[in-house]
Amino acid sequence: MRCSPTARRATRPDFRMARLTSRFLVDLLMRRAEAAGGFAAILARGDDRAGVILVQCADRGVPGPLLERRFAMDGRYIWEAVGPDDPSDGESRANYRERRRKADPDLWIVELDIADAPRLVAEWNELG
Repeated sequence: MRCSPTARRATRPDFRMARLTSRFLVDLLMRRAEAAGGFAAILARGDDRAGVILVQCADRGVPGPLLERRFAMDGRYIWEAVGPDDPSDGESRANYRERRRKADPDLWIVELDIADAPRLVAEWNELG
């Protein structure tokens, strides 16, 4: 028995679905961090609609991972740890951020200083 063309279309993922803008997601992340008692700041402003987002995590001033939001092959977004292996190497982190910004001027760089920032980022990823 063959499916009608309409039935087949309904089972395919629709990648044309509207996505939240980078600006909206950055604003949301900042509000959520501040509501949880943390600090958030935009270090570099990227493209409002579709800029890649790099989050510089810290916990009470102690550097944590750099996390970058990337588009996955399955159509979803994922977070990947990027940059130098040692988060306490401030010079290497700064060099990495500078290289990424030069390579992608649409890149957003957001600093989060909150307990367990990677967890907050992972929760936030479910929204967009």
